[in-house]
Amino acid sequence: MGEECIFCQIVEGTAPAKIVYRDDEVVVFEDIKPVAPVHLLIIPTQHINSIRDIDESNAAVLQTLVTTANRVAREKGIHDSGFRININAGPNGGQTVYHLHFHLLGGRFMTWPPG
Repeated sequence: MGEECIFCQIVEGTAPAKIVYRDDEVVVFEDIKPVAPVHLLIIPTQHINSIRDIDESNAAVLQTLVTTANRVAREKGIHDSGFRININAGPNGGQTVYHLHFHLLGGRFMTWPPG
């Protein structure tokens, strides 16, 4: 994907982002339009278009994203008070960047329904 995908560009270091965590499998960075005091995006370094593209061959990426979300939530001080993980899938699900990503939201009370 590289050139077309902004998140791949962030992984490659060719697009700017305020990165808060990075390893070989995942990158975590601040959302450019935060809707909560803590609003981070957690993405795999491997390009996967959407949660809809997860199957038996790549499902382990979800475990990596979840464990990273817990780690970063602890580091940001929102783990014990609670947080929300949101995954948008497809146009009706609100997905605008087609690279699998979790939104980690916290630092305030989350209402339901979300939108």
